[in-house]
Amino acid sequence: MSGDNIFSGLKVVDMASFIAGPGAAVMLSDFGADVVKVEPPNGDTWRIGYKVPPEPAADDNYPWHLNNRNKRGLALDLKAPEAREVVRRLVEWADVLIVNTPHPARKKLGLEYDDVKAWNPRLIYADVTGFGEEGPDAHLPGFDITAYWARSGLLSLTRDAGVPPTLPVSGSGDHATAVGLFSAIVTGLYRRERTGEGSYVSTSLLAAGIWACAVPVQAALAGGTFYPPHDRRQPANATFNVYRAADDTWFLIVMTPDKWAGFTASIARPDLASDPRFASPAKQMAHAIELTAILDDIFAGQPMGHWAEVLETAGVPFGVVSGPDEVIKDPQLAANNIVVPLEGAGGKLTSTVSSPIEVHGVAKRPAHRAPELGEHNEEILREIGFDAARIAAFADAQVIAGRRRSAAA
Repeated sequence: MSGDNIFSGLKVVDMASFIAGPGAAVMLSDFGADVVKVEPPNGDTWRIGYKVPPEPAADDNYPWHLNNRNKRGLALDLKAPEAREVVRRLVEWADVLIVNTPHPARKKLGLEYDDVKAWNPRLIYADVTGFGEEGPDAHLPGFDITAYWARSGLLSLTRDAGVPPTLPVSGSGDHATAVGLFSAIVTGLYRRERTGEGSYVSTSLLAAGIWACAVPVQAALAGGTFYPPHDRRQPANATFNVYRAADDTWFLIVMTPDKWAGFTASIARPDLASDPRFASPAKQMAHAIELTAILDDIFAGQPMGHWAEVLETAGVPFGVVSGPDEVIKDPQLAANNIVVPLEGAGGKLTSTVSSPIEVHGVAKRPAHRAPELGEHNEEILREIGFDAARIAAFADAQVIAGRRRSAAA
């Protein structure tokens, strides 16, 4: 693979908090961008997010390194008048500025696009919001559980009949939105290559959630008739359902009609293929409750290892329902660089999840730990033109905070 990273020389200022904006910056850093993480003097809230239930408890700050690896850290009080000059020089230095501060607060800070574009007309100003920039709820704070999951319809659809909505996977909507923001940034950069002009690019948790839920949303737009919420004992389709093996492993099968005869033979029940109740897809759906009960009994007779071999031989797509502790042992992750080594974090945190994009022939940048609070204050401020005396004055006035570690740390 080439040693040249695609975004080598690209300068990114990440002023966003939590996950979606910083996640997009991580994706840029994976391909070589120089990312400066700007956070308040008390730190980005995601520094303590792993301590808040129901996040998994761990000694190491795993989400901070996941969403801020390969970045340099600057702790800056944006509310301080002296910070304005620092922000201006950062914008002048940058190719990309990522923000997610609510617009009313952003306006007070002078960080709206119209406030900064004159400083750098080639800037890609990347904005991520909860509910979009317009409309009656544009001002609302957005989290992935509220904007991406609940508001989009996803949370309503990802549950079984008779069961209330439950909490989705933490950060899942944020990371999906990060991919969208990354795409918007890259589109803006491509436009800049063609026109020489910067751009204001954006996405929202709501827009990403609606895109994820686009099939049923489009069905609603078409006046579609929806089936009742899924009930695995009374499904709409028994050949698209969840079953449990003898070792209590749950798995999902997704069977197309052409696989039915081979499937029934592989499970030693060829009689099902000739059973008039199940002779066609329409009849299988009409008798889905009976077929589900039969398959429940069959699958309960052998462990998952047996059924995995049977289903693979029959060519029936299936998915084993795995928990995170099992997922990390999946050989597909290492083989496809989905989980990669993480340098420098210490403790038990020796690996991290890579971003989901690969450019064949180009190696991603090795993952290195996220910065400590204010770790690169002096280095960054010198780079954008401040001398030692001015940097010391910033520190004395508490415009910057944190401590600087040595380059070898």
